[in-house]
Amino acid sequence: MTAIEDSTVRDPDALRADMVRALYDQDAVKSESVAAAFAAVPRHRFAPDAPLELAYDLHRTVPVKKDEHGLDLSVMSAAHLQAVMLEQAEIKPGMKVLEIGSGGYNAALIQELVGSDGVVTTVDIDRDIVDRARLCLDDAGYDQVKTVVADAEAGVPDGALYDRIIVTVAAWDIPPSWLSELAEKGRLVVPLTVRGTTRSIAFDREGEGLVSRSYRLARFVPMQGEGAAKERKALLREGVVVQTDDERVPLNTKALNHALDTPRREFWSGAAYDLPDELELYLTLHLSSAARLHASEAVVDSGLVDASALLGVPALVSEDSIAYRTRRENEDTGGFESGVVAHGPQAEALADEYLSLLRRWAQDHRRQGAATIRFLPGPAPSTLPENSVLKRHGVVAVSWR
Repeated sequence: MTAIEDSTVRDPDALRADMVRALYDQDAVKSESVAAAFAAVPRHRFAPDAPLELAYDLHRTVPVKKDEHGLDLSVMSAAHLQAVMLEQAEIKPGMKVLEIGSGGYNAALIQELVGSDGVVTTVDIDRDIVDRARLCLDDAGYDQVKTVVADAEAGVPDGALYDRIIVTVAAWDIPPSWLSELAEKGRLVVPLTVRGTTRSIAFDREGEGLVSRSYRLARFVPMQGEGAAKERKALLREGVVVQTDDERVPLNTKALNHALDTPRREFWSGAAYDLPDELELYLTLHLSSAARLHASEAVVDSGLVDASALLGVPALVSEDSIAYRTRRENEDTGGFESGVVAHGPQAEALADEYLSLLRRWAQDHRRQGAATIRFLPGPAPSTLPENSVLKRHGVVAVSWR
C-alpha cells in the first residue's frame, strides 16, 4: 500500500496520520492548512464499505457507483489528487466555494479550509450520489455543507458568486454558467479534457476569459448530463481502442486494424525522453491528426502494442496508418530516448511528423510548467489561434514558453 508504513495497522487515526505524512513526502500537500484539513476529516467515514487500507491509500480511488457494464460512474478520488487540486485552489477562510461532482469527503475538506464563516456547496447530477454524500457529511459532522441535485452545466446560481469553483469530474468544456458565477478575483480548478488528455488546471480570470496559473496530471470519471463529451471510439480489436473528440480525425476501424497486422516499424529521435506528462500535453496539441491509443495489458504482453498505450498514448492517425510514442534506454540522451512505433503504408510519413515534434519539445520546452493554457469564451473566431481546440462554449488555446 502506498500511504501506510505498516499495512497491518488498523487504527483509522494512525492511518490518517500516515496518509498526511505521505502526502507531504510526495509534495501533494505543501501548506499547513491543507495538511490540517486532511488530518481532521475522517476519510473512512466517507467510504464505509471499503477496507481501511483502501480508504487511506494515496493513489487509489474508492468505487461509489457503477453503471450496468461495471464502469465507474462515481468514485471517491485518490487522496493525492484531491490534495493537489486543493493546493491549486488556494482556498482561504471565509470563502464561498462550489464543488461540482459530489462525494462528500472533498466537500468536508473544503469546509475545513473555509472555516465556520465560509460556505461550501456541492452539486451532482445523480440523486443517489448526493443522498449518499449528505448521509456521510452528516455522519462525520459536516452538516454545514450544502448539497444540491442539479446538472452542473447550468451552474448553481443560488449561492453565487463563488470565490472558488472546484470541479471533480473530467469536463470537456467550460460552460458560461461557471464563468458568470465565478467572482471577479475567483479561481476555477477543473480537470479539463483536450483531445482525450486531461489536466487539472487552475484558471484565473483574464479579461473575458481565463488563464492558467498551474496544471497537473489528473484522471477523473467523465462529466454526465449536458456537459458530457461526445467522443468517438474505434474498437480495432479486443483490447485495442482509438478515441478522439476531434471530428476531423479519420477513424477507419477496418483499415487501422489492418495496419496493426503490418510489420511494426520503429523510428528513433535522438532526443531525451522524460517528463512524460508535459510531453503528452505538447504532443496532443501539436499532432496534426491526434487521437489516443489504448491497449489492454494482455495486448501489450503479446507484443502487438507498446506498453506506452496501457494508460493511453497520443497517436497520429491517417485513414490507414497509425503512429505513437515509445522509448528505449540510451545513456547518451540522459537515460531514455524517445521514439515512434508506426504501422501501415503511411508509417514513415507519420513517424517523420511525430519525430519532429519529439525533437522540438526536447530542445525548446523540456521542463515543468512550460505551457500556458487559456480559455476564450464565445463563438469561434474566423481563424483559430495556433495550438487551439474548439469547444462548444469557446476555444482552448495553449502556448509554450
